[in-house]
Amino acid sequence: MIELGKMQELVVVREKSFGVFLSESEGDEAAVLLPVRQVPEGTRIGDKLNVFIYRDSSDRLIATTRTPLLTVGEVGVLTVKETGRIGAFLDMGLEKDLLLPFKEQNHPVQAGEQCLVAVYRDKSGRLAATMNVYRYMSGDSPYHKDDRVTGTVYEINERLGAFVAVDNKYYGMIPEKELYGGIRPGDVVEARVLKVRPDGKLDLSPREKSYIQMDADAQLVWEAVEARGGSLPFTDKASPEVIRDEFHLSKNAFKRAVGHLLKEGRIRITDHTIEKV
Repeated sequence: MIELGKMQELVVVREKSFGVFLSESEGDEAAVLLPVRQVPEGTRIGDKLNVFIYRDSSDRLIATTRTPLLTVGEVGVLTVKETGRIGAFLDMGLEKDLLLPFKEQNHPVQAGEQCLVAVYRDKSGRLAATMNVYRYMSGDSPYHKDDRVTGTVYEINERLGAFVAVDNKYYGMIPEKELYGGIRPGDVVEARVLKVRPDGKLDLSPREKSYIQMDADAQLVWEAVEARGGSLPFTDKASPEVIRDEFHLSKNAFKRAVGHLLKEGRIRITDHTIEKV
């Protein structure tokens, strides 16, 4: 069976001036055209070629010897070439671009933007892209607690956290309590595995363990003190909202950083301020 959206090995069954026709076997009547400009030199009837099958601008099945950036069921980052009335068009490494319909976008995309997408076959039998990649993720990752990973953020849920495609293929999530920066869909993040759930999904944190992270957080607070002329207009008892807005830190992380600076004798705390010594 000739599969749309897949790389597969087919045999040359007919030759024409405009190309060759490929099928699963020499006796199979179902065949697809490989245009002459794509035919390797010296190709003869009976030869086997590894090709990708897609639809051309006239909606006919066609073969190419070029390897696409993604095939059906795969997830990866593609670049938006342009936007139009029905959606955006992505560069998938072929002569024809891949449609990302508006209904499959989790935010309006722009030309030049890089998007994490999966390739699927739509109801009309055409190839299309979706930014809703959750169902294409796998829980069978090779990672363990405290491993470092890289992934692409594909969704933000204010209640749960940020969903991350680790290696663009494995389930990952940064829980809401670990989200203290301005992370957005499409961002590539480096994170530490907090735990591996029974179903294989990964809980992640973009921060180091507290005893390692504390030095960096203390430096962040110290730079803020200096930038404000040597005094912050609040203490370590500031609300979590103020701390999050000012430093993208949790209250506990902020208190550890302030305590570190106090211990070093670099600041003092008054009734209403944190001041440089």
